[in-house]
Amino acid sequence: MDQTRKTRLPGPAEGKRGESGHVAYLLRQASAAVRLKLDRAFTEFGITPPQFSALTMIAAYPPLSGADLARLTLLTPQTVNVIVRNLVRRGAVRTEPDPVHGRILRLQITPNGRRLLGKCKSAATLVEVQLTAGLPRAAEKTIRTWLAHIARDLPA
Repeated sequence: MDQTRKTRLPGPAEGKRGESGHVAYLLRQASAAVRLKLDRAFTEFGITPPQFSALTMIAAYPPLSGADLARLTLLTPQTVNVIVRNLVRRGAVRTEPDPVHGRILRLQITPNGRRLLGKCKSAATLVEVQLTAGLPRAAEKTIRTWLAHIARDLPA
């Protein structure tokens, strides 16, 4: 620790890291906490939160192209390429050439991928239960609506 510092740095939810802090910072701080919790929850399955996100979207909206997947997961195309390559190697995803544009590969989840996704969803649900513990349903709905509004309507 810096010996010249006279004051203690604030912990999470303290000072400017708490309710008096900037909303954008608080969102980032919360996102980092959730990411860490999910990282730990998925360790036993050998999967990362971005891989979980990719599997979720591939299962929900088949057949996706890599570009579609990058947009849905908010990841770069380069990152998505690495994730897809790893999921294909693991047998969780398969690729098929697009029937019209043969150079485009369409992504499909495999039965192995569905099993893996199911296990990860159970772990993610436990994290979400912790996130919403003690929140009245109306407050949770308001938060979900607000977060979706930010993603949809905040000007770029």
